[in-house]
Amino acid sequence: MRFSRLAWMLAATLMVTGCSSRPAIPVNEKQALVMESSMLAAGITAEKPDFSLPEGRPTASSTIYNERDSAVAVHYRYYWYDEKGLEVQPLEVPKTIIVPAKGQVTVTAISSFYGARKVRLYLYL
Repeated sequence: MRFSRLAWMLAATLMVTGCSSRPAIPVNEKQALVMESSMLAAGITAEKPDFSLPEGRPTASSTIYNERDSAVAVHYRYYWYDEKGLEVQPLEVPKTIIVPAKGQVTVTAISSFYGARKVRLYLYL
């Protein structure tokens, strides 16, 4: 009886250990900015987000440019990732900003998760 209990506890420990080591999902630096194709058709371009850790708070900012003669409403969302490349939950709420005609705006976000180490910016109309 004692042996089977010990074997069961060992098996349970190994199972939990195996489940807790989740594989990393790489966040490619070239994919830090994702824009729908309609953005380019609307004359909108953007810079890859800059990631920094001022005072230990994960922060990102990106500049969005409008080449058109009229203002454009742009929707955006920052996605945060930990050092293993796993997406941090909960997701930020999508936001909207008006980019003025022939102008630019900078969108900045601060993650509430101190362990965030990478960021991706998603832009759409």
